[in-house]
Amino acid sequence: MFKKKIFGGVLSLSWALGLFAAPAAYAGPMDGNSSDVMLQGFHWRSTETYPWWGVIQGKAADIKNSGFTMVWFPPSGDSAAKEGYLPRQLYGQSSSYGTDVQLKSAIGALRTYGVKSIADIVVNHRVGTTSWGDFTNPTWGTWSVVRGDEWTSATGNYDTGDGFNAARDLDHTNVTVQNDIKAWMNWLKSSIGYDGWRYDYVKGYAGSYVGNYNTGTVPYFSVGEIWTDLNLNDVNPHRQLIMNWINATGGNSTAFDFTTKGILQQAVQYNEFWRLKASDGKPQGAIGWWPAKSVTFIDNHDTGPSSPSGGQNHWPFPSDKVMQGYAYILTHPGIPCVYWVHFYDWGHGAAIKSLMAARREKGVTSTSAVNIVAADSSKYAAIITGNTGSLAMKIGYGAWSPGAGWTLVNSGTNWAVWKQ
Repeated sequence: MFKKKIFGGVLSLSWALGLFAAPAAYAGPMDGNSSDVMLQGFHWRSTETYPWWGVIQGKAADIKNSGFTMVWFPPSGDSAAKEGYLPRQLYGQSSSYGTDVQLKSAIGALRTYGVKSIADIVVNHRVGTTSWGDFTNPTWGTWSVVRGDEWTSATGNYDTGDGFNAARDLDHTNVTVQNDIKAWMNWLKSSIGYDGWRYDYVKGYAGSYVGNYNTGTVPYFSVGEIWTDLNLNDVNPHRQLIMNWINATGGNSTAFDFTTKGILQQAVQYNEFWRLKASDGKPQGAIGWWPAKSVTFIDNHDTGPSSPSGGQNHWPFPSDKVMQGYAYILTHPGIPCVYWVHFYDWGHGAAIKSLMAARREKGVTSTSAVNIVAADSSKYAAIITGNTGSLAMKIGYGAWSPGAGWTLVNSGTNWAVWKQ
């Protein structure tokens, strides 16, 4: 679901800057494996291919053989919107993507190949079964909606985050709401087969509640979507906000690295590769501060295109430079997430597979060290040290080579990756 467009201009938030970076104390059990690579298993128009669960099931073996360890599913429950982002009856798991039986079959097929399934959890808001707030399955009253919501009957406490006007904002301070959400999520694990969570629109409620829900459900992996405005000329407030949210969860969740997406697409589009190197010599995005908690990506169902055409395209990566983006995120620390459309529909699958294989072969993980050797107006180049070897990469039109002793993994227009 589209929540908020990120602009390349002025940050709309006022921010008091303190110490940057993040504590290294957390090594939470909800970060998956440091070598994980996730596939976003849908796009905005996936419901037009019915049942989409059958598509995922049919590709289970290929997903595994390509090197993915996790698949992010779209919201699989009953929803007032076909895409799933206006949840209605939480326990109803037949949707525009397919029936609950087909959903379980898709998850089961992935599990057969050792691939984890990540549920898209939409708990910021909910719609009534037939009207504004007649919630059923589970049944909640007016007390479950925050005071000040568009629904004037709401009697809950005030919101702990940003409002969302397309549905009723839930009162996460309410213990019944909390317990029912945890019970439902544990049911998604035990009865449907999910292994972890992707939290939608987490700026809509305090991060402490995600920490609470994860403590109560113990997922294999958790990632939150905190999407806010980005000032390209001062990225620290943006990534600090991501750090603050992760801290608010008690370190119990990773977060999508929207900072890296923003500066990376600016860099490749306008030959501003110098943006990718921070003043401390590290990567400029969230991966420069807390890579183990940062999920990198090029596009998703909100920001990018769908297949075969259309889609939301709210903040798309330059379409002719997508592989430059993947040459970056698949060699760098963080937990990479590959977009279904790029992998299966745009013809980049073979190239992406080769980079994933090199990442795996050389033991590059979410915390691998990066030595940035060039970051100027024509190129960005870096050497990444893995557990069993190293990778070198270059994006941009400028010439660069790591020198003797390196083997080319793959290359294309304005990108190349080597291994040693």
